[in-house]
Amino acid sequence: MQVAGLAFRNPIVLAAGTAGYGLEVDEVLDLSALGGIATKAVSVAPRHGAPPLRVSEFAGGMINAIGLANPGLDAVRRDAMPWLATRDRGLRVLVNVVGNSIEEFVTIATGLTDAPGVDGFELNVSCPNVKSGGLEFGADPQALALLVSAVRAATPRPIFVKLSPTLGAGIVDAARVAVDAGADGLTLVNTMPGLVVDTDRRRPKIGFGTGGVSGPALLPLGILATWRVSRALPSTPIIGLGGVSTANDAVQYLMAGASLVGVGTAALRDPRAPERIARGLARWASDHRVRDLRHLIGTLEWPS
Repeated sequence: MQVAGLAFRNPIVLAAGTAGYGLEVDEVLDLSALGGIATKAVSVAPRHGAPPLRVSEFAGGMINAIGLANPGLDAVRRDAMPWLATRDRGLRVLVNVVGNSIEEFVTIATGLTDAPGVDGFELNVSCPNVKSGGLEFGADPQALALLVSAVRAATPRPIFVKLSPTLGAGIVDAARVAVDAGADGLTLVNTMPGLVVDTDRRRPKIGFGTGGVSGPALLPLGILATWRVSRALPSTPIIGLGGVSTANDAVQYLMAGASLVGVGTAALRDPRAPERIARGLARWASDHRVRDLRHLIGTLEWPS
């Protein structure tokens, strides 16, 4: 299936931050069974990340504050991308990009555009814009437009913009700004800010205090955002993301308007979960006589 000019062999994509740069899960996950991978975040300089404990589970999923830890642009270009390029060229690779200024995003896009194994970019616009007092790029329409247009000018590769569920109904407006500025697609949604308390210690469960909520609790939020944006921008490809742990979850995202479906927390709990979801999606399509999953996209019928 063609999405944003890239050929994906199936709709299942590993979400950013859940599978490193591919090599980390190679021995436990068959990447050839998947459509693509969004890599772990890449920043210009290495980031050591947040203090431990970085991850904690709760009944509805997981909360994490990794702090976007990564080895930095030069190391990723030197060590990670060549492995992906030689391992499986059928796997589409989107590099997740983070930065605290537009210039940092542009530097990464410029530095990796011609790197082996790179098919496109996913911009994490939940990063704080340090030049605008720390307001997230995605929450500032002007900054978002400037960011996306600058990256668009820096690379011919497809660009997906990853938006936060905290935007609520405003996510449609943010999506439109991103697309008008040159984005080829959108990733909906990022994690939701939350707090989980260790009641014995009367302290937050994770070292940073607050963190990003993911897992099953995020499923309805991601599907709603996907549905809202797909109705407003029906020709824009969407990677539906948040809470996917079964093939049925993936079907819901496709019906809501997603072209691709990201798997994140489920893959952390069980690295083989994405393979099972991909196989289960194929079985669902066969059982329901859907010959081409593209025919499922955006078929949700709203109650009258």
